[in-house]
Amino acid sequence: MGLHQTLKALADPIRREILNMLKKGRMSAGEIADNFPVTSASISRHLSVLKEADLVRDTREGQFIFYELNASVLEEIMLWITDLKGDHDD
Repeated sequence: MGLHQTLKALADPIRREILNMLKKGRMSAGEIADNFPVTSASISRHLSVLKEADLVRDTREGQFIFYELNASVLEEIMLWITDLKGDHDD
């Protein structure tokens, strides 16, 4: 997954809030949508962007789709940022 796509996904405040909500555990698309004053279609698009960036995973159970955080991608970003920051203990 490209860093550009991941950072683009993280740039939107609604997507960042969705990730914050998923820290507590998996949620259905409907449960996520209930927390925002936007349409379900808009939340669906935000979830698609997060999924394309590999920041969330989805699982279908019957008629519901559940989303959960993919922490491994976030860990890779943190490692990259830490490396970029460098060690300035000269």
